[in-house]
Amino acid sequence: MRSSCRSVGFLALALSILALVGGCNGQNSNSSANSGTPAGSSSGGGATALTISGQPATAGTVGQKYSLQPTAKGGSGTLTFSAANLPSWLSISSSTGLVSGTPSSGNVGTYANIVISVSDGKSSAHMPAFSIAVSQAGTASGSATLTWSMPTQNADGTPLTDLTGFVIRYGQSPTSLTQQINIDNPSVNTYTIANLTAGTWYFAVVTMSAGGNYSSPTNVASKTI
Repeated sequence: MRSSCRSVGFLALALSILALVGGCNGQNSNSSANSGTPAGSSSGGGATALTISGQPATAGTVGQKYSLQPTAKGGSGTLTFSAANLPSWLSISSSTGLVSGTPSSGNVGTYANIVISVSDGKSSAHMPAFSIAVSQAGTASGSATLTWSMPTQNADGTPLTDLTGFVIRYGQSPTSLTQQINIDNPSVNTYTIANLTAGTWYFAVVTMSAGGNYSSPTNVASKTI
């Protein structure tokens, strides 16, 4: 993995009021959590704009059914639903949009960047990307929510135009962030890591840009579970 100090971003650990500036300059700055973004849509013109909305649960439990029923409005013709990055234990009805499934013990983990979409053949719309963290029933665990503002420029001051996503690195030592989550979506600026066991966890974020370039990591934030 090539490393190039390309872009500057901010990272804040929700509830702990820790804020970090991108690893290119190492300065501290306060940052607040952003609210969710509205669903995206594109209209074929003429008909009422097609929209889709829903409130996905971001946690699932082994042996318990998970379900999500999105609501689509507008458009014309027959609506067809689909999903990107849906985990194997979930399925989606192409006619109703119902997402359902029951995770097993082998499905424990976090599933990121899930996107539910609808199309009428002429236009399409999608819900904001979300994640689902699956844990064992009765397992004591905690979570940490990371929020960062979008980087807008490279370290040399030039505009950042080729951002492709982010990498969250974390672990139980500030000098050994051995676990990571790839977010292949440049519009995502918040992420919740679930199923964290008791102890102190450390987090940093790296930006990804086209051509396989990665920024230096942000300063390390921490949270005690």
